[in-house]
Amino acid sequence: MQRILPVVTTNVRMMSSFRLALVQLSVGTDKSLNIQNAVSYINQAKQQQADIVVLPECFNSPYGTQHFQKYAELIPGGETSAALSKAAKDNEICVIGGTIPEREDDKLYNTCTVWGTDGQFIAKHRKMHLFDIDIKDKMTFFESETLSPGNDLTIFDFKGCKIGIGICYDIRFEELAKLYRNRGCQMLVYPAAFNLTTGPLHWELLQRSRANDNQCYVVCVSPARGTGPGYIAWGHSQLTSPWAKVVCDLGTEEKMAVAEINLNEVEEVRNQIPISRQRRTDIYDTIYKK
Repeated sequence: MQRILPVVTTNVRMMSSFRLALVQLSVGTDKSLNIQNAVSYINQAKQQQADIVVLPECFNSPYGTQHFQKYAELIPGGETSAALSKAAKDNEICVIGGTIPEREDDKLYNTCTVWGTDGQFIAKHRKMHLFDIDIKDKMTFFESETLSPGNDLTIFDFKGCKIGIGICYDIRFEELAKLYRNRGCQMLVYPAAFNLTTGPLHWELLQRSRANDNQCYVVCVSPARGTGPGYIAWGHSQLTSPWAKVVCDLGTEEKMAVAEINLNEVEEVRNQIPISRQRRTDIYDTIYKK
């Protein structure tokens, strides 16, 4: 049975809008430099009046099963956690810290951290659906060779907006997004790193689908596209509106974009197309039992 983490509210006043920064980072093999680069962009996000910033999946480490053990940290308590906490506090900005490899006892996880404007550790989300695919002659990757799955939903409240966290492959499972929607989430955030095979086919499609199905904002932040051997991220970090419109697409290079989030738009869509109020759960239950 899933354990639902309690909603945690940061020490900010309730608002109907806020500014969100998407940070698409280049990731190298030097962990400390990766972290410093992330902190630099958090500082820049604050300079552009952002209230909350989202980093990419696996931003402190190359993405690959051969790297997770070497780069893994305790959460909180590791080098990356300390840097994100300080950056959040120094800038009085909320940080959704992408993901990093997490070590706990003898297990490894792909984990997203959330830090309040006072630098306090708010929550963490462990990737629930591990990225195991085998597409002949194109892409073979098995996260389950080294990582363990998480079992919890993660929801926190920022300026009156309930935000649900998923990680990359989690976005393919519409049931997860629906659980968040049914718990009142107005935004879904997925640090992610699609590849050159699935990226062109499904990246935008899945984000617009989750936004359309659940009438909420969807935020997916990827590393910038790399070069050379190993896993290459698709890039194209994206913000999608509750109307399923693409608000911004960051392309493939290292880049940051800051956008206004208007929660009134969520309510507008849900009131004008009230699908949640018209769900025929009685019929669904009957069909599912057959």
